[in-house]
Amino acid sequence: MGWLPDERGLEKCAANFVPLTPLSHLRRAADVFAERTAVVYGDTRRSYADYAARVSRLASALARRGVKPGDVVATLLPNIPEQAEAHFGVPAAGAILNTINTRLDVETVAYIFGHGGARMVLVDSTLIPLVENAIRAMEGPAPQIVEVADAEAGHLPTGHYLDYEGLLAEGDPDAPWIMPGDEWESIALNYTSGTTGRPKGVVYHHRGAYLATMGNAISWRMVLYPVYLTIVPLFHCNGWCHTWMVPMLGGTLVCCRDITAKNIYDAIADEGVTHFGGAPIVLNAIVNARDEERRDFAHVVEVFTAGAPPPAATLAAIEPLGFNITQVYGLTEVYGPATECTWKPEWDAVGTDERAELKARTGVLMPMMEEALVHDTHGVPVARDAAHLGEIAMRGNAVMKGYYKNPEATAEAFKGGYFRSGDIAFQHPDGYIKITDRAKDIIISGGENVSSVEVEGVLMRHPAVSLCAVVAKPDDKWGEVPCAFVELKPGAEATEEELIAFARARLAGFKTPKQVVFSDLPKTSTGKIQKFELRAVAKLL
Repeated sequence: MGWLPDERGLEKCAANFVPLTPLSHLRRAADVFAERTAVVYGDTRRSYADYAARVSRLASALARRGVKPGDVVATLLPNIPEQAEAHFGVPAAGAILNTINTRLDVETVAYIFGHGGARMVLVDSTLIPLVENAIRAMEGPAPQIVEVADAEAGHLPTGHYLDYEGLLAEGDPDAPWIMPGDEWESIALNYTSGTTGRPKGVVYHHRGAYLATMGNAISWRMVLYPVYLTIVPLFHCNGWCHTWMVPMLGGTLVCCRDITAKNIYDAIADEGVTHFGGAPIVLNAIVNARDEERRDFAHVVEVFTAGAPPPAATLAAIEPLGFNITQVYGLTEVYGPATECTWKPEWDAVGTDERAELKARTGVLMPMMEEALVHDTHGVPVARDAAHLGEIAMRGNAVMKGYYKNPEATAEAFKGGYFRSGDIAFQHPDGYIKITDRAKDIIISGGENVSSVEVEGVLMRHPAVSLCAVVAKPDDKWGEVPCAFVELKPGAEATEEELIAFARARLAGFKTPKQVVFSDLPKTSTGKIQKFELRAVAKLL
């Protein structure tokens, strides 16, 4: 099927087939856009020629330090140029990049080090204590520490570890890159937020990362020379693959370490930022900026927002300021955004409220995906009637290889030939998906996933707690925050402040409950806690 009767001599060869990889974007940019500005951070300006040379230095220095193809190199870095360089330099050494969430607690970082088997970790100076504690707590060989001292932020190296610039000095700016022989080779290892217990290692391949860059550029209506501001953490789905995408268009990556309204306005006004992504909390920060933080600019900034539908009031307030907001939806398992709420021209004339309702849709599949559907419990697509509920199921070239060292979870996620998202939704007659609830009780706080099971497990370790349940509580700033409902043991006492402090000592800040309610928990006849009742209460708190 699909073959000519005689295709002798039409086989794949070096002339007509090259494995897809985002490394090719920077390699091409170093030639085509050599003198254009590739990276901006404070007073730092680097051309594409400089960018590629530093990537070559990093790749060759890693090899000289014993990093071999297939090894894992981790990072614990904010959105600074060194994190962008690692996105290219680590795979250019044939290694796999593991960008770790800088907001995680010691225990989780230790688990990721041990499970991923990182040979080396590039660490921001401010995070050295976190890494040191994680190494003390981990199992297995410890990664070698390379310290990244951010001079633009005024951070000096501690002097206790190999310095990043010293590492680059060991490398060769002209060293060849190790390009994948097979586009199915792994390029990145990203850990989920542990929404069902331990975080799972999501493995990306070169093909998927390449096609994700293509799909994002098309969906975002990008043309040559965009100026992209790094609001989305580069540790989160590799910055939605946008760091790999920008060189394809000869664009400029503007690094933003501290996400504040002032820094966003300054970047737009001073650097001409045209695009950025971020959770609704970022939009709220822009809307609520003080007068002295605002700057004038004359162009429209395109914004991808994800994590939760943007509130109508936020859309009504931010779009007149010069921003066009598009909601996207995805997961770590699908390289970041996989659907977007594509705007239709026939919607241009709708009123403000209807416009917000339309923009709050989860959307339709992006170009690199083949299908995004809503399936019932039997794996059958539900009716497109905006009423029947099911689970979002996707398949396409930007779906992960699977979960590292977890074939059972991989098989479960891919059951029926689709990636099962765990998110509950319906579909409109025109095919647009709309999430109505989140399975597995995921709480999305400031764009970060929080596992209610993990938080409950910590609270249950308190000697006064008999039973607890954690649900999402709406929050104007963060979108959602954890809210804990607690039953105490007979005769035991504990205050709200005490339990919050107990949790904060054992969890990352964004996972810590912001409110504790003491009450009997509603249960079914079999003893299962009825969380839907608690969610209703939390909405009223």
